[in-house]
Amino acid sequence: MSDDEFQATVGGSLTYPAQCGSLKKGDFIVMNEQPCKIVEITTCKTGKHGHAKATITAINIFNGKKQEESHPTSHNVECPNVTRTECEFVSIDANNYVTFITDEGEYREDLKADNEEIITGLQKAQEEGKSIFISIVGALGIEQILAIREDRKN
Repeated sequence: MSDDEFQATVGGSLTYPAQCGSLKKGDFIVMNEQPCKIVEITTCKTGKHGHAKATITAINIFNGKKQEESHPTSHNVECPNVTRTECEFVSIDANNYVTFITDEGEYREDLKADNEEIITGLQKAQEEGKSIFISIVGALGIEQILAIREDRKN
């Protein structure tokens, strides 16, 4: 075996296998190479070809599009490792790149906001000097700002 066959990413794998029959509503699954959250899962009993099937309906966590797939319950499917972090907002520039402070105290400015509602909220908070926290969701090597909230302590 060559070294090229074994590739690892820093911080662990982007996905992990799970038996389709063990999934439930609220779990995450990879559909069409995108991370999705399961909103409905139904199973049908074994047919003449020998496998019970699960029909999974899920919503893409980044764009909200609904997707559906069917798999034998005994087979493995890929599930994404999903992270959610809250960071302190610092500023947003003219190109919608957001500067924020991570949990480790590091400044980051490589994440671009792409939701108009979030962009408007961040621009308004910046103009008014409000203390804002951003919720960043990451999966499959993609990070996106999904929500903002005002710091109620100030």
